[in-house]
Amino acid sequence: MGGDFGPRSIVQASLACLNATPSLHLTLVGQPSLLEDLLGGQSAVDRARLTITPASEVITMDEKPAQALRNKPDASMRVALELLRDGKAQACVSAGNTGALMALSRYVLKTLPGIDRPAMVAAIPTQRGFCQLLDLGANVDCSAEHLLQFAVMGSVAAETLGIVRPRVALLNIGTEDIKGNQQVKLAATLLQKAPGINYIGFVEGDGLYRGEADVVVCDGFVGNILLKSSEGLATMIGQRIENLFRQSLASKVVGALALPLMRRLQADLAPARHNGASFLGLQGIVIKSHGSAGAEGFQSAINRALIEIQENLPKRLHGRLEDLLT
Repeated sequence: MGGDFGPRSIVQASLACLNATPSLHLTLVGQPSLLEDLLGGQSAVDRARLTITPASEVITMDEKPAQALRNKPDASMRVALELLRDGKAQACVSAGNTGALMALSRYVLKTLPGIDRPAMVAAIPTQRGFCQLLDLGANVDCSAEHLLQFAVMGSVAAETLGIVRPRVALLNIGTEDIKGNQQVKLAATLLQKAPGINYIGFVEGDGLYRGEADVVVCDGFVGNILLKSSEGLATMIGQRIENLFRQSLASKVVGALALPLMRRLQADLAPARHNGASFLGLQGIVIKSHGSAGAEGFQSAINRALIEIQENLPKRLHGRLEDLLT
């Protein structure tokens, strides 16, 4: 029931995913009367694979995580996570309050053995394809040991997307060994000794976009700023290009000729196409959709959940952590 647009776009995305994946079954958690109104007129085939689980409370986007944890036992977000915990669902996808989702996920699902803190990871477009960046804001302050755990989780997540021996790097202010704060230097020492991790050293922000690594690790403070700055920069560049093409008749002609390429580029880099950050390190699959995502974006988040289900990501993570800790 959360997100900037409420359940409307979530319902639309759910129906689109059901039509695209015949084996898929979805459960919508929230206020039944509202959800039924949004589902009005859907085919019997769709409804046979779509159920509604009632939840009487909603966690608002500005609500503090601790308040949501204590005061709303029947919130749609919490009920959805409990379905996952009880084996009635294989993944939970939410566009709601990020802090509340993380707090409730840790409380309801617990973390995998060997993981102190879950991390948020998402795909970032690069010149060579995509890079898995984590943490994106779940953990503002991190130790070197936390960064090591993030590296392990990010490497396994990249493997589920078909990358063989993912190149893992630490985000830093330089590539030289003497650069960086104590936390990053200690994490580098740990990663150099970690079995099964293809650690390649430090990478700078521009190196991330050149595709120098498949997995880039940082604390949540840095990662969130990098993500939001990148989104803002991409939007600004797109708007400036559009404005340039409108300035004169000649530029309009050039713009018309370049339009197919521009549309292709926009489609490749569209946030909706890459929407869905995974909460790694939990005993269950939880995907956080951007709160402002529309139906197309939420559909991408559901598709990410499907990939992690098929790859049994929590089990793979558990196995890798056992190898690392023994």
